Amino acid sequence: MLLNDRVKTALVLIPVMLAGIYLLPLTWFALFIGVIAVLGAWEWADLSGFSATWQRLAYQALIAVLLLGLYLGLRKDILPAAAVLVLASAWWLLGTLLVRRYPASVSLWSQPQVRLLMGVLILLSMWIGFYWIVRADDSRLLITLLMLLVWGADVGAYYTGRRFGRHKLAPNVSPGKTWEGVLGGLVGAAVLALVLLALFSDLSAWSALDYLILAVFAGTVVSISVVGDLVESMVKRHRGLKDSGQLLPGHGGIMDRIDSMCAAAPVFAAFVYFWPALQLGQG
Repeated sequence: MLLNDRVKTALVLIPVMLAGIYLLPLTWFALFIGVIAVLGAWEWADLSGFSATWQRLAYQALIAVLLLGLYLGLRKDILPAAAVLVLASAWWLLGTLLVRRYPASVSLWSQPQVRLLMGVLILLSMWIGFYWIVRADDSRLLITLLMLLVWGADVGAYYTGRRFGRHKLAPNVSPGKTWEGVLGGLVGAAVLALVLLALFSDLSAWSALDYLILAVFAGTVVSISVVGDLVESMVKRHRGLKDSGQLLPGHGGIMDRIDSMCAAAPVFAAFVYFWPALQLGQG
């Protein structure tokens, strides 16, 4: 039985991603996520209406320079981490409003230069989120939790939406998504989060407030990951494109694979920073 392009691509990407996430030291991990962001910049330049090769290369160079500045600023404690994480997360609140008001919101971001700025915020916020999580205690487990929340929600939403989906979530942006799917994704992600926390943290030491924060945390991260997907879908629809690129055979482009993580990572990182109880290996 021959493997299709989608399966072949996944068989290559999964080991590369796992090795990058779990084996690389901090500096190399920062570079690894930076490379992914720069690859995404190539596609986002086109989504913004800048399709010439030199324009896309220039945008990649801009993203690379900004990432280097962020890395040096955070590593040397020149940039205040709390402010950076809050700003990165705040962008996605604005993204939520843009999706909710689509297509009326097009007038706010239809200009190519504005879409370039959106790409800067999207790609830098993803990098900031992952970089800060890796700096935290129990970083690998925290990244595992992040991936379980996002991927668990994605799988749960897909199957729940197919089986029970009736009410459209954002019909003008992504007609296939439903509120029932989102609810199923939330439940699936919450179950996975509790299982992981039960394995690696002493939940008996948690207070009722900690459990409440956990529910808010998981629900917020999953919800904002959906916004990440919808923001990219919104821009692709405006541009008249089905996929962000063709770099990954059977999967579309880089942005098609990281859109949810772009939104979830900075919000997750902000929770890690402001909620000390989320230390999986302690207790």
